[in-house]
Amino acid sequence: MSTFFVDIELKKAFSIEFINLIPAQRKLVNQLMDEGVIVNYALSMDRSKLWLTIEAKGEQEVMDVLSQFPLIKFMLPEITELAYFDSIHSGFPQLSMN
Repeated sequence: MSTFFVDIELKKAFSIEFINLIPAQRKLVNQLMDEGVIVNYALSMDRSKLWLTIEAKGEQEVMDVLSQFPLIKFMLPEITELAYFDSIHSGFPQLSMN
């Protein structure tokens, strides 16, 4: 498995259709995070960009995941395969000796 960074530009027009699809989008993202497919998911404060990391076998598998998104027709994704991905939250939690 490889890790892919996806930089998504959201189209500016937030229509009623877009807003109505947000709950379905969040539900799917939460499911994919529970399954370990999506590692991180973030939205910019101005709501113009999404960033996520995905564990997948290849770029086609990333596209397959993105194609399931209810909001995909409002998204312009750019996919980059990462050489490595480090995070302060990765690995085992730090033990407390209390």
